[in-house]
Amino acid sequence: MLKGFAIYGLFKEYDYNVTLSSGPVTFVHSLNGFGKSTVMRLIADVLTGDVDDMNSIIFDRIDLTFDNENCLIVEKGADGLLIQMQKNGLGEELSEKELKDVLNTLFIQSERTIITTDEGLISALGTYLTELTDTMREVAEKNKLEAPEGKNGKKYSDDELEFHSKDLKAKLDFMKQAGFEPEMPSGYRFPPSRFEIAEYRKDYVDLVRSLDEYVERFYNIAESVIVFMDVVNDVFINKEIYINEKNILNVKMSNGTALPINRLSSGEKQMIIMTYLLLFRTKRNSLVIVDEPEISLHVAWQQKLGKTFKDISRLRNLQMLVATHSPQIIHDDWDDSVELKVEND
Repeated sequence: MLKGFAIYGLFKEYDYNVTLSSGPVTFVHSLNGFGKSTVMRLIADVLTGDVDDMNSIIFDRIDLTFDNENCLIVEKGADGLLIQMQKNGLGEELSEKELKDVLNTLFIQSERTIITTDEGLISALGTYLTELTDTMREVAEKNKLEAPEGKNGKKYSDDELEFHSKDLKAKLDFMKQAGFEPEMPSGYRFPPSRFEIAEYRKDYVDLVRSLDEYVERFYNIAESVIVFMDVVNDVFINKEIYINEKNILNVKMSNGTALPINRLSSGEKQMIIMTYLLLFRTKRNSLVIVDEPEISLHVAWQQKLGKTFKDISRLRNLQMLVATHSPQIIHDDWDDSVELKVEND
């Protein structure tokens, strides 16, 4: 993971050297005009290989230090960008394409309600909700259990098969909250009793292996759906989101009145977008950079957001870098915050 960064010659004016928090989230704050958002963009550009955007930013050099003590250096030279990875004091030149393989990174920029495409500007909220519906429907259509391949699956004692079946049932019950449920074979109770295991051992071993495969494929998606709804509904007041029988995200007031999603407030839309990106667009063991998450959010929501970021980071083993002007976002986590201060100022 990223341990720290140094930037030299930003705007031909500023040098920064920052060590990140040892926790899952580092909050970065500074006065206006010191380039905080630009710094976030530049780090994201380097780790996503966005060379065109890097070239549009005025800087001399950026060093990214990782917890394995490797250091990625990008320097602007007369002939373009000079990129190298320093390992044990030795430099190895990297191509622009190899930057993407250094650390999987997602940048959630401050302007996140609109997506720029080749066809023009489109609604981010509409795009993400369509993606969510497609994902939900795809999983729902794949509810038939697949027969286990091969004959060399794990061998279970009766005790192990009984225990593992109960564990699987708990996971399946959890996934059911997201609307995901496999088509179970008729005539078989699950989890089985000790008598049923003894009587139909081979059938239950095959069933457990099939259910293992189903859970492995879809558990993370189900978890994302459930956590997504929990996070959003925890802050919404007098309304909640839910997935209907057609796998479409809907909103209803506490009195039961249906509410079109495009009628949500700007702050409510921001919460849906940020939470969706964190849970559905981020791979495990990634770096997520969030710029100004406080936009359009009430102070009470801002105070909850830092904890939400930490909870999701631990759930998905993410590292987050959060740039903010809001002390409410940092709230009680000042030990995990760093100030973007000019070197030798």
